[in-house]
Amino acid sequence: MLQESVDALFDNGRRGRVILGTNKRPLKSLSDIIKGKQGRFRQNLLGKRVDYSGRSVITVGPFLKLNQCGLPRKMALELFKPYIFGKLQFMNLANTIKSAKKMLDNEDPMVLNILEKIAKVHPVLLNRAPTLHRLGIQAFDPILTDEKVIQLHPLVCSAYNADFDGDQMAVHIPLTNEAQLEARVLMMSTNNILSSANSEPVIVPSQDIVLGLYYMTRKDINSKGSGMILNSIKEA
Repeated sequence: MLQESVDALFDNGRRGRVILGTNKRPLKSLSDIIKGKQGRFRQNLLGKRVDYSGRSVITVGPFLKLNQCGLPRKMALELFKPYIFGKLQFMNLANTIKSAKKMLDNEDPMVLNILEKIAKVHPVLLNRAPTLHRLGIQAFDPILTDEKVIQLHPLVCSAYNADFDGDQMAVHIPLTNEAQLEARVLMMSTNNILSSANSEPVIVPSQDIVLGLYYMTRKDINSKGSGMILNSIKEA
């Protein structure tokens, strides 16, 4: 009896007979606590929750500039929450954190206005796992959207080895002024055009972009004005 209890403590069900608790469920043994994805090692020691970060599916943003990414407005409200609270108190729009939080939860127009101003000057970091080289995490200027997905410029996909078939990316916020400066100077996508491995360009058009350029620049002899050479857009 004692041996069965000790065995159940270390590995319940090892002897074939599972010991049940008062609620008729198998008792959780020490090995159950440790093993598996939800176990102590993988859940708590090898992986931790990261503050000021988010995660969402990526999709293409064809109207974005190379240094921009589309960020869901609801995600941005959560990521930039400390900055919004600080700004509300500085402007005497909220006396306490509780009142500031209530304004944010109600998506007060003043809160959304402050968020737009913060997003214009605060870069964000986008990371796609697995991060195999330096360009696996880059900085972008966020453009707030009403969608629930992260929009990515198509030319930076090759650096991330990303495609739009359900891939997810993580967003991180550099908090200190030094971190923001480093993100803008060293990690901005426009400053990482060449590969650090072989110095070849990683910002290379492909697929639909190449096809579009071909259609835009092909000669159409029968069309009106074909073959004309213009010095400026005004002449056109």
